[in-house]
Amino acid sequence: MKIPSRILIPIVFALLCAGLLLAFLWWQLTAASHLAFRRSLEPGTPSENLTGSGGFETQLAPADSRDLSLLKLREGDLYAVRGEWAEAAASYEQAVATDGGLPALRKLALAQLQRRDMGGLNETIRKLKAAGARPEDIALIENIVLLRTGELGTARKRLEGATDSPQKHYALALLSIIEGNHTIAQEELNTVTTGWEPALRTNARTLLGAYEEFALFPQSSDLHLITLLSRSLAQVQECELALPLLAQVTREKDDYRDAWIVQGYCELTTERPQQALVSLERAYNLNPEKPEIQYFLARAHAALGQHDDAITFLEYALQNGFTPKSEIRRLIASEALKKGDAAAALGQYKALVEEPDATIEAFDGAVQTAIALKRNDEAIALATLATQRLPENAKSFDLLGWAYAEAGKKEEARTALKKALQIDPYLLSAKDRLEKLK
Repeated sequence: MKIPSRILIPIVFALLCAGLLLAFLWWQLTAASHLAFRRSLEPGTPSENLTGSGGFETQLAPADSRDLSLLKLREGDLYAVRGEWAEAAASYEQAVATDGGLPALRKLALAQLQRRDMGGLNETIRKLKAAGARPEDIALIENIVLLRTGELGTARKRLEGATDSPQKHYALALLSIIEGNHTIAQEELNTVTTGWEPALRTNARTLLGAYEEFALFPQSSDLHLITLLSRSLAQVQECELALPLLAQVTREKDDYRDAWIVQGYCELTTERPQQALVSLERAYNLNPEKPEIQYFLARAHAALGQHDDAITFLEYALQNGFTPKSEIRRLIASEALKKGDAAAALGQYKALVEEPDATIEAFDGAVQTAIALKRNDEAIALATLATQRLPENAKSFDLLGWAYAEAGKKEEARTALKKALQIDPYLLSAKDRLEKLK
């Protein structure tokens, strides 16, 4: 069934914001954001594969609805976890505009780096300086730009003249990895792990993990080390540095499945979907049953607007045991809505809300879609389940009030909306709906 754009657009937006209040807790404690990965070491193989799906179930307490900057920061963090950097940048820009301060500016700079938005990044750097950001942080961003653009000599000269700081040693470590000076890289990373910058300590441990894993397989080739380092660079959001290394690997060994996976992932998250599709198809041809490959292939097709192909590969991934299932169902629902199949989307939402850790965003999507399909009794039942499962979340009662209002049950709607406002007096959607019932 085709649904009007005035209804479809809010549903798609809500879906894309699914998990708005979800993100890794340590993302909230550090200025930088880090991609989430699930490591799944396969028996008998020394390599690890990216999944990009870990951590979606971790739930934080809702932000005060008045604190729009925090809300937008969390929204941006969720997009960043998923590698959806255009959406992350837009959310961080809104956080900056609502007085998010230095944390919002730092995260915006990170998103702009991922998107290769040099014009926007230069403006953000200017704002960071005006807001009193540490010179070391500014220098790190500028040095990373030099590394990404291949100006290694200029970067080294700047770093050798810089005052001692974790940021200096971290940039030197990245430079050494690019140049293949792995002994120096490990020395610099170890220095960072004892420094005062928590986000860089985490990054350094991630990169050192690649060297530690490589040491477990003394017979492995240098190509294996490069692939492990590339995977770790992707984890710390340095795909631009990883891609040239991966190109070297795939040129020399074109049947290296894991290298193709990491390369496809990096191309996908740096907004190169056509290249990502080619890389991931190479990985798929080498191992067509691996659900992580199917998941990323679906993401590449989705980025290219190929909704049917995206759904097909998502269904393959679901059948082959990809976890978390909620991420697959979320994406299937999103793709179904984009192609105008609201009934299929509702089926995925209903499966989502049956999960024991279902989020309010899953219920939101389910109720909105049921209302769009004029299935008011279903919408009420779904919203009622939300209030039972998430009784402390004002949005649950807001949804129930909306569902009752759509069914013409005004008194029940008023009761539910008043309950929502008792929990959160600043919930604008509940206020608006209650006002319309007068």
